[in-house]
Amino acid sequence: MTTVTSIRTDKLAATRQRIADAAARLANEHGVTATTADQIAAEAGVGRATFFRHFDSKELAVATGLADAAIFVIVGLLAEVPPEVSPLDAVRAAYRRLGADFDANRQAFLDQAELCRSSPAMFAWTLHLYVDWEAAIADAVRPRFGVLGPHDPRPRMVGAMAMAAVRLACDEWLVDRGRGDLPALVQAHLNTLQLPPDTRGAR
Repeated sequence: MTTVTSIRTDKLAATRQRIADAAARLANEHGVTATTADQIAAEAGVGRATFFRHFDSKELAVATGLADAAIFVIVGLLAEVPPEVSPLDAVRAAYRRLGADFDANRQAFLDQAELCRSSPAMFAWTLHLYVDWEAAIADAVRPRFGVLGPHDPRPRMVGAMAMAAVRLACDEWLVDRGRGDLPALVQAHLNTLQLPPDTRGAR
């Protein structure tokens, strides 16, 4: 029974991921407004009913797909930073790389930022998603600390502070309707971050 339940869970997760990936592809190609739930379902090879079993709205499907892709990208960029670079400096370097093509994709960045703040439900979901980002960044920078005690919070602190900096930068950027330099704002916020030298053993 456990094996059957596990297989079913894996299939449901795979279907949800396929829908989210399809939503992100279509949104990138046609924009969020022009993308419909029916188009996403067709692209993912599922029916409309299956789509709505996994996502309450097309907006949530699109946001999930875009966010999943972004997590994959930032973790990959962190892995490319030389290992001797400190955790916070590695995060700054990764976000500089992420912002390198900002001008060419400004509208896509704006669409995604506005989508995540388009309703109280979407904003709440976005804040929940930041926890996934924090954990992914923490796992990526953990080896840069060397030997860590079992209760050392610094890797997770790096993830949490980085996402707070990114969120505040996006909020400031949106006040001006996306006309400013988002990568510069992100770097400015990241540059304010500091860590204590060692908190190993902290509880």
